[in-house]
Amino acid sequence: MKDRYENPLCSRYSSKRMQYIFSPDFKFSTWRKLWIALAESERELGLNISQEQIDEMRAHVNDIDYELAAQYEHKLRHDVMAHVHTFGDACPKAKPIIHLGATSCYVGDNTDIIQMKEGLLQIKKLLVNAVAALGSFAGEHKDVPTLAYTHFQAAQPTTVGKRATLWTQDLIMDLERLDYELGKLRLLGCKGTTGTGASFLELFGGDREKVRLVEDKIAAKMGFEKCMPVSGQTYSRKVDSFVLNVLAGIAQSCAKMATDIRLLAHLKEFDEPFEQNQIGSSAMAYKRNPMRCERIVSLARYILNDAKNAADTAAAQWLERTLDDSANRRISIPEAFLAADAILTLTINVISGGRIYPKVMERHLKEELPFIASENILMDAVSRGGDRQELHEAIRQYSQKAAARVKLEGGDNNLLDLLMEDERFGLTEENLKDILDIHKFVGCAPWQTEEFLEQYVAPVLEENKDLLGVDAQVEV
Repeated sequence: MKDRYENPLCSRYSSKRMQYIFSPDFKFSTWRKLWIALAESERELGLNISQEQIDEMRAHVNDIDYELAAQYEHKLRHDVMAHVHTFGDACPKAKPIIHLGATSCYVGDNTDIIQMKEGLLQIKKLLVNAVAALGSFAGEHKDVPTLAYTHFQAAQPTTVGKRATLWTQDLIMDLERLDYELGKLRLLGCKGTTGTGASFLELFGGDREKVRLVEDKIAAKMGFEKCMPVSGQTYSRKVDSFVLNVLAGIAQSCAKMATDIRLLAHLKEFDEPFEQNQIGSSAMAYKRNPMRCERIVSLARYILNDAKNAADTAAAQWLERTLDDSANRRISIPEAFLAADAILTLTINVISGGRIYPKVMERHLKEELPFIASENILMDAVSRGGDRQELHEAIRQYSQKAAARVKLEGGDNNLLDLLMEDERFGLTEENLKDILDIHKFVGCAPWQTEEFLEQYVAPVLEENKDLLGVDAQVEV
């Protein structure tokens, strides 16, 4: 039976790895690891905690009795104490020293930081592979001419590869921001109920050095270099906002790319992967909708709004602690990561399995080339003695006439025929063919693409080569 709501981010979109990072198993086993790290550190600094107690705790890191924890929480109305009791029941010898000196945020906030760190590492892996996929795509198509658009109106030509460098550059900028925030993540530590460390100062008999050392030891045991220098009961919720802004940046980049591809799909210049038995529309059998790119945009919109959620939460915190962040963060942080995971998987899939149609691009170029080439034709005629102002006016009039033919009559663009017939331009089939060579209109696009791939993409991929290689399959 399926008689309860299922989060589609889990049932449809995100990877098993990201789902695990924000799963109860990861969360509550991390709570237990933090309690072990605390007990170990306290023992090493002289508190009366035995190795036997620590070994007992280690033996029960993963065998979490969720039913018992739920019973305790229903009774106590406190999730951390419910799990303290559940862990204590599994570890009767260690029960008296579990959570010694700590407040709830010791396990809650430190675990949140650990989850975000693991989540960012997973996002980084996908992001690097998205850069690799786009880099490969750009290199393969660096010389393929295509019509560029400003305001979605025909502009000067570019190449398919050059256009892809714009998408790639955005993702590299996102990677730089991700690395920055990942490098800045610190544990909350164990600073007590208002961040003063009073309980630990009492435990260690007024020895402030041991209060500092217990945090250093816990950080090292949990794989961090440092803890927050100061805090209230919680770490600053600005950290959440900074991290979600990284995910929102990725969402922006991927949505921009996906929107471009949706426009190109309408022009019949690009198709995202479309499987043999895939149905584009339940009504229109011929349809081939860009549903994966539409999904990228849809999920991106969610993350963009979710990032504001984190900012609002950071701004609304009271003094040393308030609980109006808790229920919100249980939803907003995991779902931002799950959605970003799905977006990057889709991005890799679309770029790796998509297909371009150069012949269609060629047709679109030919439709607009008479207008695009008019300046070159003008300069060619002037170079052979023509009057620039007179010829400019002639081109303006002929262009309007040709545009009217296209728009009002549905005819072909006959601007070149009109210019050929005007002796003032001195055009021949031979010199017109030379003027209309499409590769003369793409500017430096092929070389810009090569230089970008060599100078920016290649170093990123070399630096992160251990992250390359993901299975970007889309299940639905």
